[in-house]
Amino acid sequence: MPVKIFGSAVYGVEAQTITIEVNISSGKPNYFIVGLPDNAVKESMLRIESALSTSGYRMPRQKIVVNMAPADIRKEGSAYDLTIATGILAASGQILPEGIGDYVIMGELSLDGKVQPIKGALPIAIQAKKENIRGFILPEENAREAAIVNDVDVFGIAHIQDLVKFFTEGQKPDPVKVDTRQEFFNAISNYDSDFADVRGQENIKRSLEIAAAGGHNAILIGPPGAGKTMLAKRLPTILPPLNLYEALETTKIHSVAGKLSAADALVTTRPFRSPHHTVSDVALVGGGGNPQPGEISLAHNGVLFLDELPEFKRTVLEVMRQPLEERRVTIARAKMSVDYPSSFMLIAAMNPCPCGFYNHPEKECMCAPGVVQKYLSKVSGPLLDRIDLHVEVTPVNFEELSSQRKSESSDVIRERVVKSRLIQEERFKDHPQINCNAQMSSQMVREICVIDDIGQSLLKNAMEKLGLSARAYDRILKVARTIADLDTSEAIETGHLAEAINFRSLDRENWAG
Repeated sequence: MPVKIFGSAVYGVEAQTITIEVNISSGKPNYFIVGLPDNAVKESMLRIESALSTSGYRMPRQKIVVNMAPADIRKEGSAYDLTIATGILAASGQILPEGIGDYVIMGELSLDGKVQPIKGALPIAIQAKKENIRGFILPEENAREAAIVNDVDVFGIAHIQDLVKFFTEGQKPDPVKVDTRQEFFNAISNYDSDFADVRGQENIKRSLEIAAAGGHNAILIGPPGAGKTMLAKRLPTILPPLNLYEALETTKIHSVAGKLSAADALVTTRPFRSPHHTVSDVALVGGGGNPQPGEISLAHNGVLFLDELPEFKRTVLEVMRQPLEERRVTIARAKMSVDYPSSFMLIAAMNPCPCGFYNHPEKECMCAPGVVQKYLSKVSGPLLDRIDLHVEVTPVNFEELSSQRKSESSDVIRERVVKSRLIQEERFKDHPQINCNAQMSSQMVREICVIDDIGQSLLKNAMEKLGLSARAYDRILKVARTIADLDTSEAIETGHLAEAINFRSLDRENWAG
């Protein structure tokens, strides 16, 4: 008689329950797995046979048929080892089949019977709750991750013998419990770095505060050693804390990518991802034969930092253009498509020229004529169009480095950022898809970012005299609106507009000579 067990498959950041049927019948000893399994699933029989024999159980020397339904969905990965092994044990009478259907069972088996961790435990647990499945049996390394879902009993096991005892001897360990809200509030905004560590660079801190307040993308341009990377790494510390929904959403993505450690139950701080400039377009955006989230999805609700921006391959940078606008990545395949959220702040850093010393106050640039412009042109106009703040970073002098004066802490700056975000939350309450000023459409900019005649004159002069491009117009107004929000000003004043204009360095004609 066939035995039914439940497993699960993860597509994108969502899971789908898979019913696995195992039937053992007389005939020539052989194994058959049907239902669109990939090679990793087909190879599971060899791992299962070794795990059972070394753990004191027998592998039936009969015809074994394993059906994985729905049969039209491809099953991938080694996480079905424990599920299939449970079905074989139940179908051969080595464990009682009663109660097996009350649980989702997932895990990869080692040859000695140990249970190895899997990816996507959190979305699997969420789907189990939706389908009113009683519990989830999985590797103990993934137990805390799955246990943040309430109303599902989560049991972590280390060896296949623990599973057998679970169903034959009633030796059920206590379900793993995680107080989700307590876990969230205990570790919220718990960062190792702080803006108080940074000496000088007050104008750069101000620009990053504006970026954080309005959700604006920014690019830092300056010589080596000026502090671009150090400042960028501290940006998450001044962003508003994650709310519980954002934390769960972010944790799902990291769970699917297998980025959570055994001690992690919930991602409670804003992600900061910094891929190397040799990264491929698939690694950055996501995809592959078995689609996985890329760096831009792992940075969801946080910061994606691209250091040495011109050194990235142009094709890699161009694939970011659509996700930056839509805040979502869609990976299409012949038989399916998966969506990964990718709402992140882009912070880029670059040298002003190949040698790094163009516009340096003390050192002379060694680049030949035209080389600087060629270097800057590696970053395309359409990508720069999506970056609101162009910030010139200058080296810190000795007096500032040696000063004992305390800088503002991240907590103090974050308070101002949060107040600004609350103003924007009220402003966009009728637009659920918009959370901050940077996400405004052109039509909304015209309605919300209204400036007086003096401001219009100032902006007109800036466009003409500084050679600002037409694409800079909306960006300047968005940034000016954010600066006004930081000042709790209802109107965009001339000073706010002037400061916003100052952040369009790369739009100036002949900026690089």
